[in-house]
Amino acid sequence: MLNHLAATAFAALLLTAGTVLAAPTECPEQFLRGQAPDLVNSKLAPKTRALCYSAFAVLHSGVTRTPLWSAEHLTRERIEAALKQPRQGSFHPEERLPQEERARLADYRKSGYDRGHLAPSGDMPDPVSMEESFSLANMVPQVPELNRGLWERIETAVRELAIKDGDLYVVTGPVFRGATLQRINDRVLVPSDVYKAVYDVRTGQAAAYLAPNAAPSDQWQTVSIADLQTISGIDVFPGLPGAAKATAMELPQPAPRGGRRQKAETAMPGRLAAEAVDSGSMTPR
Repeated sequence: MLNHLAATAFAALLLTAGTVLAAPTECPEQFLRGQAPDLVNSKLAPKTRALCYSAFAVLHSGVTRTPLWSAEHLTRERIEAALKQPRQGSFHPEERLPQEERARLADYRKSGYDRGHLAPSGDMPDPVSMEESFSLANMVPQVPELNRGLWERIETAVRELAIKDGDLYVVTGPVFRGATLQRINDRVLVPSDVYKAVYDVRTGQAAAYLAPNAAPSDQWQTVSIADLQTISGIDVFPGLPGAAKATAMELPQPAPRGGRRQKAETAMPGRLAAEAVDSGSMTPR
C-alpha cells in the first residue's frame, strides 16, 4: 500500500538547521580520511544509527526505515576479489535495529519497487560481506527499471574506475525531495532520487552521479560534492577541501548493454539550489 505524503520545502528547514551532526566513525577504514559523512541538515538526525559491516558502513534512519548513506573504500584488489565471487545472498531484516525502525521483507512484497542495494553486492570481496550486503538496512525502494538498468551500469562503471585508478572512496544514498513522497506498506519512504559520490585518491577529485528514482530511468547527471550537499543535506566527504567539493570531476559514463555510453547532463548550480530536498515527509511515524 502506498501512502502519499505532503512535503514541505527543505530549503527553509536548512536555514534553521545549521548544526552539522557528525556520524560516529567506528569503522574509519570505509571513510575518506577516516571521517564519516556529516548530516548538515539536523532534521535528518532523529532515529539514526550507524552500522559497521565487514566491507561497508551505513547510517540508518528509523524515520525513513532506509539507510541515509552507505560508505565503501574500493581498491583494485578488493574489486578483483569481488569479481570472483558468485552473487548469492538472501534479503533479511537487520536484527541490530529496533523492530519498529527497521524495514521488513513484507514491506517490499507486491510494492512495485525493488530492494535496491546502496553498497552493491558486486563490490563485496568475500561470502561474509556478500551476505551482509543483503541486509534491508542497506536497501532503498528503487523502481525496477532503474535498479536493473542504469543504476547497475553506474555501479559497474565505478568498479571499472576502481580497477583503473586503484583507490576510491564511495558514498551512496537516497534523496527525498518533491511536493509528495510515498511510503511502501505505509512504512518505508521511497526516495525521489539516488546518488553515488566518488572520490578518486589518485587524482584528488570527486563528483557524484545523480539519477531520478523513476521510469523511464535513462537520465542522470554529474553534480559536485558541494551541490550534492545542497540537494541531500549531507556532506558526504567532510574531509575534502572546499575547492575539491566545488569542482566536479569527469565521471566514467555508464554503458548500456549493447549500446554506446550515455552522456551525463551537467547540472547548473542555480538550478540545484532551486531543487533542494524536501523533508516534511520525514517526521517520525
